[in-house]
Amino acid sequence: MRAFYSGQFVLPLPTGHRFPMSRYAMLRDRLQEQLPAVEMDPAPRATDDELALAHTPEWITAVSEGRVSPQAMREIGFPWSEAMVERSRRSTGATIAACRAAFAGGVSANMAGGTHHAYADKGSGFCVFNDAAVAARLMQVEQARAGRLLRVAMIDLDVHQGNGTARIFQGDPSVFTLSVHGQKNFPFRKEASDLDVELPDGCGDADYLAALEHALDELDRRFSPGLVIYLAGADPFERDRLGRLKLSFDGLEARDRRVFDWTWQRRIPTAFAMAGGYASDIAETVQVQLGTFRVALDCWRRWQNAAR
Repeated sequence: MRAFYSGQFVLPLPTGHRFPMSRYAMLRDRLQEQLPAVEMDPAPRATDDELALAHTPEWITAVSEGRVSPQAMREIGFPWSEAMVERSRRSTGATIAACRAAFAGGVSANMAGGTHHAYADKGSGFCVFNDAAVAARLMQVEQARAGRLLRVAMIDLDVHQGNGTARIFQGDPSVFTLSVHGQKNFPFRKEASDLDVELPDGCGDADYLAALEHALDELDRRFSPGLVIYLAGADPFERDRLGRLKLSFDGLEARDRRVFDWTWQRRIPTAFAMAGGYASDIAETVQVQLGTFRVALDCWRRWQNAAR
């Protein structure tokens, strides 16, 4: 199974910054040690033309040339740097590459990504460019060249609502946005997804999995995708600093298994991204992410066996 990384581009963050930049290198190390069947490749760099499928030219230029206002940078939560621009392009390129690899092999991964708070014309919440939105649009363009209409489902299980993604695709019948998130968590002004499932603080495994099952049934009833982009946030974890839900390691693994079983049963190519994860002990976030990769690898092997 192919996975794409941009972790060599490390942001120069101030001491004490709450974004856990070190988790990406830690995940790569753990994958090498524990899941050697995951083939890790460097992420390509998203071009201006690719970014423009989901973002305004003004925003792309402002980010690239360092002309974003201080207020807009505060909303993102990172200081501007050339490394931030390069990492944002590479993280988007990783999801593009993962989607292409999913069409070839059934399942593929972006080892970062899930930057679902980025709008067409601004960033927010540690998100500069919206990797899933750009990748979905580009896959639709590439499939259209072959005479095929591609319908894409976003299954966003980060604990925070995918407000940027929802806004970008509002009114677009070719993309279905599903977000299962904390009702009272960031962003405090939410956008309308095609299907929003809002959960109370303290929601645990059983209630979460029941809500997810209902959401997938609803998605199945309303939409038939040819590609799924899955944001497998680790932040519903019970000890996440920003999550406010109470999922255990086992609950999160069950969540991932249900999503990958759903896509496998329908033979839908699936690209997944790591999205959020902010446990006080970064190793716990990485443990959740490793669980996602184990489940994804099992699904990928089903695709390979079926192709023989």
